[in-house]
Amino acid sequence: MSRICSVTGKRRVSGSKIHRKGLTKKSGGIGTHVASVTKRTFKPNVQRVRVRMPNGQVKRVWVSAKALKAGKVEKA
Repeated sequence: MSRICSVTGKRRVSGSKIHRKGLTKKSGGIGTHVASVTKRTFKPNVQRVRVRMPNGQVKRVWVSAKALKAGKVEKA
């Protein structure tokens, strides 16, 4: 099972890591330039917790730390 938050639906998203070279104009250089762009993934902070479901049963599910902190789930 993939790590997706069962409450908020947060999942892995893809993005880019941008490498720059050169000294910034602020620091006395002629400016920075993009040297290369590589793919990367941003992973959500999901944790496996025991949660009490609305029908009363206890289940282990992946929940994001943000949802836990906000009190959106009732821990068993």
